Amino acid sequence: MAKMMTLQEAVSTFIKNGSHIAIGGFCPARNPMATTYEIIRQEKKNLHLYVHSHGQSTDMLIGAGCVKRLEIAYGGMGRFAPTCVRFKKAIQNREIEWEDYTNYEMTLRFFAGSLGIPFMVTKTSLGSDIIVKEGFSPETRRENRIASKKLAVINSPFSDREDKVVLVPAINADVALIHAQYVGEEGTVRIEGLKFTDVEMAKGADTIIVTCEEIVPESYLRQNPDINCLPFFLVDAIVPVPYGAHPTSCFNFYDYDAQHLNMYRRIAEDDMSFKEYLKEWVYGVSSHEEYLTKVGIERLLEIKANPAFGFRPGLKRG
Repeated sequence: MAKMMTLQEAVSTFIKNGSHIAIGGFCPARNPMATTYEIIRQEKKNLHLYVHSHGQSTDMLIGAGCVKRLEIAYGGMGRFAPTCVRFKKAIQNREIEWEDYTNYEMTLRFFAGSLGIPFMVTKTSLGSDIIVKEGFSPETRRENRIASKKLAVINSPFSDREDKVVLVPAINADVALIHAQYVGEEGTVRIEGLKFTDVEMAKGADTIIVTCEEIVPESYLRQNPDINCLPFFLVDAIVPVPYGAHPTSCFNFYDYDAQHLNMYRRIAEDDMSFKEYLKEWVYGVSSHEEYLTKVGIERLLEIKANPAFGFRPGLKRG
């Protein structure tokens, strides 16, 4: 049975130093930001992150010194930061270990984890440096939970001629962090709009923490069960957090906060300014409610989604 928790309880209960964490969302969309801020406030360290194409959550966790290793396809925020700023600095300064795959390969890795199989097969990345350059050291490879190699290129066992394929290892995180629009009272999850790889990464994880915009009756979700994403018995923690993805977007609820993301990009370029940002926006608030008060009701209303579109038409995005 899923459990209703506060952010503080969910993070302190399920996320430990050194945990392997899979983070849902995509670039500036539906990042579990409220959970991210709480992880930073609780000063979790040496996290091993798995993300697809990701943005603000990943950048914040890296910048705050919470991350030891990262497995990723792409780290960026679109127009706001084609490459995430703190992510880029950490790679350039060799502050974290990292390994990259194609977008499709990361999708397949999460899918393999959700199916309970050790790897998936593809042809993507053949002919590229992805198959010849590893990010993790031999010492890291010997650690528990780390794949013994980045990938394997073999000849198809079903072909008499040369037919190379790539095997990519499954991902089974300790904890998956998801932000959804609706969660039932028992934990049934409904994500509206694009789901990215959230469902697969969650099914492959040992523990699932879901923050959401609204808690609704299970009877409401069962009226259209075909659009639900995760059953209640897989979910370990439910945390109602309105605007829990801010400053990223949450389809049908609010658009991304372009004003805040542009500010963040400028600040994140400078180490001291970034520390001041953390002090003001993360450590300087005791809860997500206090964070939203700081953002301000006027700004929250400006990014509120138009129900006919699912986003905010006319929003200044420059």
